Amino acid sequence: MAWNFRAPQGAERRRPPALLSPSDILPAAADDRQPAAFGELFKIGIGPSSSHTVGPMRAAFAFRQHLQPRLSEVARLTATAFGSLAWTGKGHATDKALILGLAGCRPDDIDPDLADDRLAGIVAARCLPLPGGRSIAFDPDRDIVFDCVASFERHPNAMRFAAHDATGAELHAEVWYSIGGGFVLREGEMETDAGKAVLPWRYGTAAELLALSAATGCSFADIALGNERARKPGEDCLAAVDHIAEAMFACIDRGLERDGELAGGLGVRRRARQLHERIRAREAGNDRSPMVVMDYVSCFAIAVNEENAAGGRIVTAPTNGAAGVVPAVLRYYRDFCGGERDGIRCFLLTAAAIGGLIKRNASISGAEVGCQGEVGSAAAMAAAGLCAALGGSPAQVENAAEIAIEHHLGMTCDPVGGLVQIPCIERNAFGAIKAINAASLALNGDGRHVVSLDAALETMRQTGLDMQSKYKETSLGGLAVNVTAC
Repeated sequence: MAWNFRAPQGAERRRPPALLSPSDILPAAADDRQPAAFGELFKIGIGPSSSHTVGPMRAAFAFRQHLQPRLSEVARLTATAFGSLAWTGKGHATDKALILGLAGCRPDDIDPDLADDRLAGIVAARCLPLPGGRSIAFDPDRDIVFDCVASFERHPNAMRFAAHDATGAELHAEVWYSIGGGFVLREGEMETDAGKAVLPWRYGTAAELLALSAATGCSFADIALGNERARKPGEDCLAAVDHIAEAMFACIDRGLERDGELAGGLGVRRRARQLHERIRAREAGNDRSPMVVMDYVSCFAIAVNEENAAGGRIVTAPTNGAAGVVPAVLRYYRDFCGGERDGIRCFLLTAAAIGGLIKRNASISGAEVGCQGEVGSAAAMAAAGLCAALGGSPAQVENAAEIAIEHHLGMTCDPVGGLVQIPCIERNAFGAIKAINAASLALNGDGRHVVSLDAALETMRQTGLDMQSKYKETSLGGLAVNVTAC
């Protein structure tokens, strides 16, 4: 395993003569102590929601693939969304995602500018294309169902797909769950079923991650990269990290160029472009505001989430609804901290290591724990990444993540009109500012603190369990009922 990072700010990093196994450092590891993959936290897809758009499209596409042996018998396909997917599915384009997935589209390669045209063609023709050039009759009003009554114990974001023959008999059916960040599981699968590579670094808690780092002298980013290389031997894992960074910066740039009103009926107008032009005009006139850096960061986050709301190309970070936080802080690091390629890689790999802990020990799903699991998780990932890229010690990085999580605890998910617009767009701007503040506080300390990241994550999990369902992405409470959606 090669160590490719140039240590930020000249810090020296000790290279271990050989990788130590967790059994050399920690108590015997449980079989499920499998850190999340980088690609589980950062996926390229389309807006407006990772759980409600990206996940359903991926699940529908996978179901279609599983039908291949009996495809010639299929005369009708149906998809039913339950729970949060049903309550806010229309606003999150879940119906669009299900139809496109059944038509053979995937969120990582579909052109978002052509997606609406593809959907319109299917709806107008009342036909769903299948492989081999065959089409079957398809009526979205009949074949896409939003069931707001039934619920599933495993996860509130459930879907059931079914294939029928010409007599109406059911040929095959599957239940899928969209568990956050665009990640999906089929009924009967466990999260540990994915990515069974033997990893050199296995840990399940922040305390274990800190222990690995202390025992080996390796940073969180080094550990994350080592696991990625074990999962994808022979592949350029750092190139994949670079690709994600480029996609994030490109999303900001697109958002800064576009204006107009966002679809959905709330009358929300894009403002990132106008904000950006106003900030730059003040600077050109030597009227530099003392808050200019914060203004830029907010503008970057808003640009991303306006793109998300418009169904544009997005990187889940760790979700679409919170997709603006990490890119905005990463752009802050690049533009205002002199960040270069190695630091950007360190930032994103560290963020992924922290995001994996959150996903494992709490949740990144608004339908499970509210927005503390989305913007709160994104802020913790961004704070940790920034702290690491600026030369923070592992203890300071863990502290930065904890500070960010602690000050998002209890945040509800109550999107007005079921749309990822209010309060989601502005909330990302605040999450980015909090992340920078958390990193700064941690860097100005020595890493010692009272509340551990593990304790904060357990608190997030418990708070999510206690939170009423109307505050968990159903649009049945909070702002969603106190602001008129018209």
